[in-house]
Amino acid sequence: MPSVKNPNTVSRNRQIAHAAKARKQAAQHLASSKLPSRVAKADARRGARAGLLPTSGPNAALSKKKQRKVEKQLAHAMRRKAEAEAAREVEMQGMLLPFFCPPPPFFFFGF
Repeated sequence: MPSVKNPNTVSRNRQIAHAAKARKQAAQHLASSKLPSRVAKADARRGARAGLLPTSGPNAALSKKKQRKVEKQLAHAMRRKAEAEAAREVEMQGMLLPFFCPPPPFFFFGF
């Protein structure tokens, strides 16, 4: 006959040891997330580490084909932005020219 009340459960000492180990591992994971690699705290809690990239989600590595497509899209967007700024500059120059002209003589009617 066993000398404990319920022999089918984990002993109290084992429960305490398990909790201490879990606390220690969590502290190590959070400490490693504060390193310059900057793994987000939530990601560190899920087990992400500095050198490991996820296989899915927003931080997953892109395929080479997808990388080329994204680079093309970015280059096109930058070209459109530069063209829009150039057009805006020309428009602004057209608006600013009258302001730099000397005032008309009727402006000085106080003489």
